[in-house]
Formats: sequence, structure tokens, C-alpha cells
Amino acid sequence: MAVVGYGVAAVVHLLFAGYVAWSGRPQREQSLASSLFVAALLCSAGWSALSAAAAVYKSLAWPAWAAMFDLARYALWFAFLLVSLGMRRAAGSGAVLLRLRWILAAFVGLALVLQLARAVSGTIDGPPSRLVILSLLALPLGGALLIEQLFRNLGDGSRWNAKPVCLGLACIFAFDIYLYSTALMFGSFDADALTARGAVHLLSMPFLFVAARRTAWLTRMQVSRTAAFHSATLVLVGLYLLFMSSIGYYVRYFGGDWGRALQLNVVFAAVALLVAVVLSGSLRAKLRVFVGKHFFSYRFDYREEWLRFTAMLSTQGSPSEVGSHVIRGLADMVECPGGSLWTRADANGPFAQTSRWNMPQISAEEPADSPFCAFLREKAWVVDLEEFRSSTKRYEGLALPTWLLGTPNPWLVVPLLVGDELLGFVLLARPRTSIEIDWEVLDLLKTASRQAAGYLAQMRATEALLEARKFDAFNRMSAFVVHDLKNIVTQLSLMLKNAERLHDNREFQQDMLLTVESSLEKMRRLMLQLREGAAPPGGSSGVELAPIVAKLEASATAQGRRLEVNQQDKLATRGHDDRLERVLGHLVQNAMDATPQDGRVWLHVQRYSGQVKIEIGDTGAGMTEEFVQTRLFKPFNTTKRSGMGVGSYESHQYIRELGGSIAVASELGRGTLVTVQLPLFERQHGSDLLSQGNA
Repeated sequence: MAVVGYGVAAVVHLLFAGYVAWSGRPQREQSLASSLFVAALLCSAGWSALSAAAAVYKSLAWPAWAAMFDLARYALWFAFLLVSLGMRRAAGSGAVLLRLRWILAAFVGLALVLQLARAVSGTIDGPPSRLVILSLLALPLGGALLIEQLFRNLGDGSRWNAKPVCLGLACIFAFDIYLYSTALMFGSFDADALTARGAVHLLSMPFLFVAARRTAWLTRMQVSRTAAFHSATLVLVGLYLLFMSSIGYYVRYFGGDWGRALQLNVVFAAVALLVAVVLSGSLRAKLRVFVGKHFFSYRFDYREEWLRFTAMLSTQGSPSEVGSHVIRGLADMVECPGGSLWTRADANGPFAQTSRWNMPQISAEEPADSPFCAFLREKAWVVDLEEFRSSTKRYEGLALPTWLLGTPNPWLVVPLLVGDELLGFVLLARPRTSIEIDWEVLDLLKTASRQAAGYLAQMRATEALLEARKFDAFNRMSAFVVHDLKNIVTQLSLMLKNAERLHDNREFQQDMLLTVESSLEKMRRLMLQLREGAAPPGGSSGVELAPIVAKLEASATAQGRRLEVNQQDKLATRGHDDRLERVLGHLVQNAMDATPQDGRVWLHVQRYSGQVKIEIGDTGAGMTEEFVQTRLFKPFNTTKRSGMGVGSYESHQYIRELGGSIAVASELGRGTLVTVQLPLFERQHGSDLLSQGNA
């Protein structure tokens, strides 16, 4: 049995390695993982062949080489799992993965040293020491840990692809754990278990073959359908275990000397098959359809289906993840293992594959005015492609696109309609089990697709609203910049007007140069603000108000106006020099614009209740109470004929940003009083404690 088991395992491993290497099934981005997979298969073939030779020939060289290949096989499987885990690990787990690599490398190295020592001393085929057994037992335990980590780090979509390879390696590691743990308890290896080891490892091949065939690997009291499904599953599992236990008893009783080894094979094969059946999505789907068809009046539990579908759509995520949720929600209703979502990037563009789940990437595009899309838009039917092939007359006017004909295992095309607009469609793959498409299935898919289409349309509307808000913010910021540029242009125009009669005045020339330099600096700051989309660089700091008031007074004098100033010395507040000057200058300029030449405009600055109080008053035209209360500080609202209505809004926003307040009292024909209160910024130039200490 040992020769046959190991020999067949060697041949199967070798053929399977050749198949994987030749077919090139793994994706290119996983080339390292696929290379390690093939290398592990080749090493397993070598180990099986050497173990078969060791069972035939009595030379110590064969078991020594078999032990070396066994360790090499474990090292390659570890490398394969670590690479696969590295591609799927969560963010921030790199350090943990690195430590795990070193621990596993240490176990492999320790086992290699101990096995080499046994080979050199000629005791490789004798009873091993407990240290040797412990080092060997650590290897399958480490492999089981890697499988658990890999399976837990996979997403729901990837688990379907990686499940067979995890099951196959779990069979190998589970049997070796049993082998080495019994050896640790009894001090020697179980001869029957060693005999069955090759055949047991051979049982893992179907799982690995299925993994290689898949395109992506290494993603009131009442009986409910769920309860009926689980009850039926438990009954079937119980019957299966009873049947297999009776076979195992029969083999053990009538098997003679080889009965126990064969019984181990049967029991392990039974458990492995049971695990595969329990985890098989296809078999679960068939059982679920059978229970729904023969035990209930309706095929679906609509409450459960709707709650599950709504919860899946409500899951927060990026637009691509929402598309995957739509596919998964529709596919789970009809036991489909995969699907793809086709939508348009813009309103006038073609349909393209935007999300997929267990389906290949398709780069083709479908024009929005094609006969295929026109049929989906006008009929709003769920297209059954199998029915279309057998009964073309029912789908009169439907022409399948070329890319759909080349797609593997297409089954249903579910349109996503919002009113009469075709938002997109979902292509579902052939289900795990045969499902009859009747009115109940069609109605469920149509209703669910309408809900999914409404959700996608809402997401698109939200994205469009956010984009519109970004443009609105940019336009508003641009309006502020244009407003400030208008003030600079006004200042330069006034300077140019005065230059005609004062160009020979030396003091005017110096003042003109300072004005041009100041205007240029302001424009540079405005351009920087427009490019960065933020406030001027630099944090808030203490700002002396006296220099700002002096500049405003000088600016009014240059315009031929008089600004009455009354201020206390050494008052400061927190902010930016240029922005605070611009805000107060805007308020003073508004007062002058609203006041005739013979009227009064004043600016008072004083300390008031721990704050700086700034009053800007005039005896001009004034404003109505309704305008002050509802429109004054709103953008693009003004009483000026040539104004833009953004200066007052900007002033109000900046004063509030500094933690201050602004109040306006106005009366038509009598003038306006604007009261600004800002936090008082007090500077300490000395230390009272230090002064007392020196005293």
C-alpha cells in the first residue's frame, strides 16, 4: 500500500504540476505565487517518489532524501501561502507578516538540522527523539495558521476562488498534525499512518485541481427557509456520517493486517469529503432550491431577501464597491457565482464594465443607441440568454452584441431602469444549480433591479451635487478675488488721474511708487489665494490697529475726502494684516460711497469690555431694516449700482472667523453705524514676577 500510495501520488503531483505550468491559469500579477505553487507540486512529487523507493529499498539514502524533500516541500508551501497572504494582507500588518516568516524559517531550519544529524548518524529510519517530533509537528501547525490567516484576510468574493486551495492544503496539514501528534504521545510513528500518508496526500489533489481551473485565485413561531435549510443539512450530514462509519467498521473488521491503515484512509477521505460538501456553494444552492421548491408555497422569503438586499446596498463604500454590492445582491437571489455591472461614465457615453465579481474583465463598450440597449430600454425585460438561443421569436428585435457572445457562462441580463431611462444593466453568470426562470424569479429581479437603479441614480446625483458645490465654491472665491482686484484698479485709476496734474511733485512720485508696489503685492497674494483655494498663507498673529487706521485715513485724503479718526494707542487684535486692512477698508469705502462730499464719515477705535470696538459711521443714504436683516451679508446682494455684493459677505465671514462680531444700525436718509468687536490682543513686554524678584 505504501508503494502504490506514494507512487501514484508522485505521478499525479508531477502531471498536475505540468498542467498548471502549461495552462498558465494563474493571473500574471500572481506569477510568483503560481511559480511557488508549481515548485511545491514538483517537490511533493519528488518526496512521494523517494518515499515509495524507501518502502522498496532498504538503503538509508532513500529515507534521508525523502526527509529532505519533505522539509523542502513544507518550505515551498509556506512560501506560497506567505506570498498569497502578502497580496491580501490588511494595511499595517507588514511587521506581523515579517515576524511570522522568520518564525517559520526558524522551525524549518531546526527540523533540517535535526534531520541532517539523524541522516549522518545513520538513525534516519529509527525512532525519532521528542525534539525531532516537536520540530516536525511545528511545521503543519504553522501551515494551518497560514491557511487560517489567508482565508480570514480574503474578501467574500475572493473566498470562492481560494477555497479549494485552502481545503487541499488543510487536508495535508491536518493529517500531518495527526501523524506527528500521535508520534509525540507514543514515542514513535504509527506505521499504518505512515503507510497511508501518500494516499491521504493524494486526496488533496482534487481540491488543488479545482483551484487551478478557476480563473481568479490567490476573493410567529414558524419554520423559516433558513431553519429548514440548516435542518435538512444536519440530517444529511448525520446520515452520511452513519454510512461512512459503518463502512469504516466493515473495513476494520474484515481487513486483516491492512484493515487499520485502510480504515484511516476511509475515515480521512470521509471527513475531507464532508468538509468539501459543507463548504460547497453549488451543493448548498441545490439544497436551498430543493427546500424552497418542495416545502414552501413561494420560492423566496421576500422579507429576508429584501432586508438582505437593502442592507447590502446601504453598505458604505466607494462607487466601485457599491457596484459590486449591486451585483452580489442580485446574484445571491438566484444562486449565481458571479456577474458584472455595465454603466456609463457620462450621460452621452457608451456602456462599459464598471464592476465585476468572479467574472473576467471585458474591455469592450456597448453604444447607448445600439439595438441591444434599445431592447432593454423599451421592453424592460430580464433577458434569459438560454431561452433566447432556444426561442428567438420570443425576443423579436433583440440582437446580442459580440462581446456578450464571447463572455464565458452568461445567463441573465438584468436592466437597471430609472423611469424610462436605462441607467445600466447587470450580466449574471450561470447559477450553481439549475433554476427555473418563472414569473416569481422575474418579478423579484425586476423589483430589486429598480431599487438598485434608484440607489445608483441617487449616488450619481450626490456626486454631481458635490461637484457643483466645488464649482460654486471656486466661483465664489473667484468673485472675492475679482472684487479685490476691482478695488486695486480703482486705486490705480485714481493715482493715474492725479498724475496728470501732480507728475512733477516729488512727494507724489514717491507715494505713487509705494502705491504701485502695494498694489502689486496685493495682486500676488490674490493669485496665490486663487491657486491654492485657501486663505493667505501664514497663521494669525497680533495686528496693531494704529498703522491700519493711518493707511485708511491717508487713502481717504488721497480721494479728496476727510475721515474723522478717533483711536486709543497700542490696541491690537489677532488676524492677518492685509485681510484686516481689506475688511476695514471695505467698510470705510462703503460709508464714503453712501455719503455725499459735505457729509461726515468717522472711524473710532477703543477698548470696550476686554475687546477692541471699532465704529464706522456715516451720515449718508442709509439702508432699510429689511435689507439689513435679510440681505446685507448675503453674497451678491448690494445697494450699489456697480457693486458685486461680495465685500460685505467676506467682511462678515472673516470677522466671525476671528471670533468677533459685527452689528449694523441704519436708517434711510440719516446714515449707518457699523460696530465691529474683535478679540483684544495684549502683548507682555516684561515679567511682573521678575520685577518683584529684582526688587
